[in-house]
Amino acid sequence: MKATSPALKIVIPAYRWHTQMFDNMTKDINDADATKRIEGRTNNIIWTLGNLVNCRYWLANVLGIEEKDPNDTLFKEGKAYDANAIYPTVEEFKRSWHNISKKLYDKLLSVTDEVLNEGEDFGMKVDFMEENKLNMVGMGIDRTSYLLGQLGLLRRAVANLGTSYDINSNVEY
Repeated sequence: MKATSPALKIVIPAYRWHTQMFDNMTKDINDADATKRIEGRTNNIIWTLGNLVNCRYWLANVLGIEEKDPNDTLFKEGKAYDANAIYPTVEEFKRSWHNISKKLYDKLLSVTDEVLNEGEDFGMKVDFMEENKLNMVGMGIDRTSYLLGQLGLLRRAVANLGTSYDINSNVEY
């Protein structure tokens, strides 16, 4: 299926790639490894997965999907890692990821240029960036790419696992 908005032509493949990579990044990761922090200073895999899921829910909300991240209080607005918090498991994040990802994918395919050009205050006040929904899509894609890169490093550091680039053809979003 093709996106209604030509502006999202390059976003759709990246979005689908990210969906696949999330699954690849969680493959063979157990909850014990997922909670390890490198030298007690870095974010861990669980926190990073939660941020990825929260980013998808955030973008879904920007585009009008009224569904709240079940773990929003742990991650909203880039909330820092909290060693005292109880975080969901890898499997719980996988379920949340796929729950919102299909809905957001469908929205990305159907959203119009008119909606994408609507103002969206994201509070950064960057002179060279118009604050609209289209740029929020770009910011979401960028943040997801960054976090997936972090997961690749964390997989190697805490579980000595490389990253697979396998594609699951059953995941069509």
